[in-house]
Amino acid sequence: MLPAQARLRRRPEFTVVVRSGRRAGRPTMVVHYLPERPVVRGGGPGDPPTGPRAGFVVGKTVGNSVCRHRVTRQLRHLVRDELHRLPTTADLVVRARPDAAGADVAVLRRDLARGLDRVLDRS
Repeated sequence: MLPAQARLRRRPEFTVVVRSGRRAGRPTMVVHYLPERPVVRGGGPGDPPTGPRAGFVVGKTVGNSVCRHRVTRQLRHLVRDELHRLPTTADLVVRARPDAAGADVAVLRRDLARGLDRVLDRS
């Protein structure tokens, strides 16, 4: 499981990464990567989070709720092992595609690694 400070939670955070970040499509997922998170002004409690953060989008096209939650857990586990590759100011959103429902963990791991390789190479 990802620690709380390593997770994206609010819709605007997801929106910024998806719209402004780099994207790499794979058969089971799309990886969105933003190397520098924007500075949030006003109203936020405490200091901005340190370290890379990740969020997951698993829509109804992937399957029923049991299937979506299983895919989310698998992706969360895989991303946790890959966070060390990201700079401390980076945000990552992994959007699952319908093929992720039938994919095993090895396929998801391969697609995540290749997607990260693509977005990190353009740095």
